[in-house]
This record gives sequence, structure tokens and C-alpha cells, in this order.
Amino acid sequence: MMQTPAYILEEEKLRRNLSLISHVAEQAGVEIILAFKAYALWKTFPIFREYISATTASSLNEARLAAEEFGSPAHTYSPAYTDYEIDDIARCSSHLTFNSLSQYERFARRAEAANPNLSFGLRVNPEYSEVGTALYNPCAPGTRFGVTADKLPEQLPEDIEGFHCHCHCESGADVFERTLVHIEKNFKAWFPQVKWMNFGGGHLMTRKDYEVDRLISLLKGFRARYPWLKVILEPGSAFAWQTGYLRSSVVDIVNDHGIDTAILNVSFTCHMPDCLEMPYQPDVRGAEALPIDFDNSSGCGFLYRLGGNSCLSGDFLGTWRFPEPLKVGDEVIFEDMLHYTTVKTCSFNGIAHPDIVLLREDGTMQTLRHFDYEDYRDRMD
Repeated sequence: MMQTPAYILEEEKLRRNLSLISHVAEQAGVEIILAFKAYALWKTFPIFREYISATTASSLNEARLAAEEFGSPAHTYSPAYTDYEIDDIARCSSHLTFNSLSQYERFARRAEAANPNLSFGLRVNPEYSEVGTALYNPCAPGTRFGVTADKLPEQLPEDIEGFHCHCHCESGADVFERTLVHIEKNFKAWFPQVKWMNFGGGHLMTRKDYEVDRLISLLKGFRARYPWLKVILEPGSAFAWQTGYLRSSVVDIVNDHGIDTAILNVSFTCHMPDCLEMPYQPDVRGAEALPIDFDNSSGCGFLYRLGGNSCLSGDFLGTWRFPEPLKVGDEVIFEDMLHYTTVKTCSFNGIAHPDIVLLREDGTMQTLRHFDYEDYRDRMD
């Protein structure tokens, strides 16, 4: 049996997502690129290159990953470029989007000197978003992201060639349709001055209930209204949605005040931080997720809270109902654990990262990365 813990990426499901994304791009006449903030397993980039040709970065490390491992310069946006990184970021990028006019004024000439072929963009804020979780809402009042229409000059700087607008988080095509109304109302006056429009991420087109044809129609309609604009989307979750799982094992079962907690050899805070930050309760294979206030007076099933193996008191979630009692050594599999997990793992408490394993289409397993003590030690240098 394969060692746990391990993230298992299923190649067949990844290719299914990539095929759908490629279909949307072709049918709508747009470019769809991979956002590293959600997925950056570079050893799988050869698969991605069969379907897409570019990626998006938000830091120097991500920009270098695009240039050096994906093989093409990044579409880069950062809330705050710095004096000590801007030159290297520019050299690794094809597009450079500024979060504010002051960042543009401070760094545009430096970036241009480092890379004369850059296309500059500006992030704009339509002041509308349907993202319900405040932690993930980029357009909430007081946001630090983007420029509102009232702060844009009537004439943009002549080398600003595009707008970047990110308003979504795992959203449907209906949300994009309603958001698009606000984007056009607020910024169409400046569209004749730019060459491209980046609608950002959060378009969860690979979700089963997503209205793919509606998205294609919306994008084609926008392009028909503004035919000179190249349209770009940069989802992250959509690429890795439902492409793999996190395999863990029960190492102990403890009881306090009538609550059974199965302690696992994975950590929510280290390996699944979105479960605590968002928060959301992930699907566990073969188990039923129950609400916090669930009344189990009937005593039906075997209920467990699942606990991580770090010393953080809040490193737990619950409750799940299992068909059989859990025991030490049993596997617990968390579904859909590739996006926003492999990129956010941390070494808090010295907890080891799970292995990263590729399940090939032919059924064979390939370990892409095993983490050991040296990985933890080197992070502390």
C-alpha cells in the first residue's frame, strides 16, 4: 500500500479539465491561462503545455516558474511590486499589471528598461462582486485591489494596454454575466484606449453544473461589442477541480465530553488551510458530512470529528458519519484536494508535507515529490 499522507493527482481527470478549458478558449476566441496561486505542480507542466500556452504569476517566484519551468513568460500581477524584485519580474513576464496608478508611476520605466517587450496593464475595480466570504471578496469596501472608475484619468497613460478585473471565486457563468454589466458600465469609456481585457480567475467552468455554453456566449458577445480587445481568463481552481485527493491515515482515536476525534497523519492548518480559512467542510470518501448542530440522539452511524496532527488547538473539523467504526490504520481520503492545497502547505510544527503522486492514465503511480527533514531544515535557513 502507498505510504500516507499523499496528494494523488489523477491524470485522466486533469486532462478532462484541460480539454474542456481548451474547448471554451477555442469556441469563444479567448485565451485561458493557468493561475499559479491555485496550482503550481511544475512536474505536470508538460501535460498542460499540450492544451495551453501561458500562465499567470503574482510574485517573482511564480514569474520565474512560468519562464523557467512552463517555458513562456508570465502574465504578472502583484498588489505591490518592490524595488528589489521589479527588474527580475519584468524579465520573466510578457504582461505586467499594476495594482494602482502610483505603482505604475514608480515602476513602469524600470520594468520597461528591463524588458522593452512588456505589455502594461492596470487592475480595475468595478465595485461589484458576489463572493460571499469576505476573506475572498476582492471588491469589498476598503479593498486594496484595483482602481475604481472615479480615480481613472480621462486619458490613460499611453503605454497602458490592458485592464485586469478579478471579481470571482469558484463562481458560475450567471455570476459572470451579472458582473460583466458592472464592468462595462464602469469602464467601457476607456476600452478604445486599450488592447486587452483580463477577466481574472474564479470562473469554475469545469464544475459539473457550470453553464459552459452560457460562458462561451457571454465571451463571444463581449468580443463582438469590442472586437479590438483580446480577452484573457486566468482561472486556477478550474484546472485542478476534482482531479485528485489527499490520502491520510488514522493514528489515534480520543474521546472528550462524548466527542470522538480521529487524529490523522495530516493537518488542516498545514495541508488544507482553506478548510479553516474559508471555512468549508471537505468531502470525505465513504462518509457523510454533518452540520455542527446535528442531533444524533438516534445513535445512527459512527460519528467522528477529524483532527490534524499539529499542536494548534483548532486543527480539527467535524462532524462526519462513517458506516463502520474507525480504527488506527484506517485510511481517510479527502476528496478534491489539489487546488489551493499543494500551493498553501506550510511547515508549521515541523509537520511533513504529504507526498505528491501522479496517477497515470495507465493506472501506474509516479511519485513526483517526497518531502523529508532536509526540506524542513532548508526552509529555516
